[in-house]
Order: sequence, then C-alpha cells, then structure tokens
Amino acid sequence: MHELDKALADIRTMRRQMARSTGFRGYGPATLVVTSVLAVMAAGTQMLVLPDPSSQINGYLGIWVATAVLCASLTAAQTYMRSRRMHSGMSDEMLHMAIEQFLPSVGASALVTFVFLHYLPNALWMLPGFWQLIFSLGVFASCRFLPRWMPAAGAWYLLSALVCFALGDNRALSPWAMGIPFAAGQLLVAGILFFNEQEAHDEI
Repeated sequence: MHELDKALADIRTMRRQMARSTGFRGYGPATLVVTSVLAVMAAGTQMLVLPDPSSQINGYLGIWVATAVLCASLTAAQTYMRSRRMHSGMSDEMLHMAIEQFLPSVGASALVTFVFLHYLPNALWMLPGFWQLIFSLGVFASCRFLPRWMPAAGAWYLLSALVCFALGDNRALSPWAMGIPFAAGQLLVAGILFFNEQEAHDEI
C-alpha cells in the first residue's frame, strides 16, 4: 500500500510539473470581449446615475463591484468549460494553476477596498488606481503560462493605474477612469489570445 501511495504521489507531481510547462488555453477571447463591453456599460451607468461619485461612494462601489463579480463569474464558467475541452485529462491541474496565479490579486483587491472604505474614507479616490495596479500584478503573475505578448496587457493596466494616481483627487473616480482601462485592457488580452490561437492553428 505504501508503494502504491508513493506511485500515486509521483504521478500527481509529474502532472503538476507538466501543467506548469504547458501553455494555458482556458481563457477564451470571446468572453473577454464581453467583459470589455460590460466595463463600458458600467461606466455609462455610473455617468448617468452618479454625477458626483465622491459623495455617493456606496453607489460607486456597488456598480464596479457588481461588474467585477459578473465578469469574474462569466470568465470562470467559460474557463472551466474551455479548459475541459482544451486540456482534457490535464484540465484539473491547469485550472488549479490558473487559480493559484490570479487568486491572490482578487483577495488583495477585496482587502484593499475594505480597508479604504472603513479606515481611509478621505483617500477613496485612490481605489481605481489600486484596483488596476493589483490587476496588473495578477496579469504579470500569470504570464509564464500565457502567450508571450501578455506582459503588454499587464503593462497597460500598470500604466492606467499610474495615471489614476497622478490625477491626485476625485477625478480618479470618473466613470472613464475605470471604463477605458478595463475595456481596452480586456480587448488587448482578447486580441493576444485570438492571434495566439491563429498562430497555433497555422503551425498545426
């Protein structure tokens, strides 16, 4: 029984190593385009219903947190199904690896939002910048198993975060300070994934 357990453990280790050396194909371009559209819709909603977001911060957070949850749910469902199709028997390991790389940024965003909301209300204008900064770190952390041009998306989110910080006041709560970076960023990621699939198809 001990030898069987050791053999099973060795197989699991080998599968994890194979997953870490395999490009992840679970993210689909179409779903990312949808999340881009949702970011524009959220910005448009904010523009219509929150003319002064600095005095309606709960409404601001409601719009963007709801949008983030919806986008994350769509992406997670599509990634699960696509990974099952693309990676077959390795899908569990590949999904675990993807979650392992990006989950810390999700947790960090939630914690930063909580701290700013409850302890730093005068600095809430910095939240969009921190959200984009943390998202960029999640993208960079995932780059090693994604297409080679993916660091460009991480750099875009980092740049947009710095622009939000540079605004230095409640202008960072503008609907387009969130809408434009995330809409353009998700389109960029979708484009990278699409052209990578085209290259892989041509090679085959």
